[in-house]
Amino acid sequence: MAGAGRELVADCSRCFGICCVAPAFAASADFAIDKPAGRPCPNLGADSRCGIHQDLRQRGFPGCTVFDCFGAGQHLAQGTFGGRDWRTDASLARRMFDTFAVLRPLHELLWYLTEALALTPAGPLRDDLAAALAETGRLTDGTPDELLGVDVDAHRDRVNGLLSRAGEQARAGRAGVDRRGAVLIGADLRRAGLAGANLRGACLIGADLRGVDLGAADLTGADLRGADLRGADLGRCLFVHQSQLDAARGDQRTVLPPRLRRPAHWSLTVTPARFPAVPPSAGRSTGGRPPPGRAAGRRRR
Repeated sequence: MAGAGRELVADCSRCFGICCVAPAFAASADFAIDKPAGRPCPNLGADSRCGIHQDLRQRGFPGCTVFDCFGAGQHLAQGTFGGRDWRTDASLARRMFDTFAVLRPLHELLWYLTEALALTPAGPLRDDLAAALAETGRLTDGTPDELLGVDVDAHRDRVNGLLSRAGEQARAGRAGVDRRGAVLIGADLRRAGLAGANLRGACLIGADLRGVDLGAADLTGADLRGADLRGADLGRCLFVHQSQLDAARGDQRTVLPPRLRRPAHWSLTVTPARFPAVPPSAGRSTGGRPPPGRAAGRRRR
């Protein structure tokens, strides 16, 4: 099951709540409590379901609603570990959680590579992307020992060079300002001219993007938590995924790519954004490297 055709959308019904146990999170605007890595969230039931799934935002857990494993959870549970539950063996649990930390970013790279292939016409770059997709898929199909031996950072750096080139090619003739890795927390960007902009890894927490045309803008790894997208046009932007939209605010006027859905909470009354703590890497350019998911928690039930 290498590369194309792989499930890249979370299916919690075939997982064991791994993302509710493996990652750590700290009490903040994203999470109501502290939870160390490897300890089950108190809201996780014995059936691997979240007991407050319908009220996560209201109960102080918006970070859980925007986490996306890109299908790594069910792949780990049903494929890598053959349906064994972490609850049955403490040593198995630690091994599963360590493996999830490798498998999840690999699945995220599969998602980006699949998007890049759809954007790239036939030619050498497309061939390189297809080869990287197949190689990344091969890595994800490894045994736990093989996965734990993967140098994720090195592989990600190689793949990101290709993804950056794919983004540049897709924006050719429409390229705008280069704001890679820019810290734009709470910035008023309504007149910034961001059509075709390179916003890879930009920190846009709480930024005002109302009515902004983001056509052909590259949003790889951009942090959109609390960003105001009311009336913005994201219909033709590049490399934006559902969890980025789930972390932002918008309304019925926000134009979305056809493959993405309008978050249910966008219909709620919009309140002033609370700015979460800035991640340590937010002030640095990522060089086109898609930052790992910034929030840890459970996405669906």
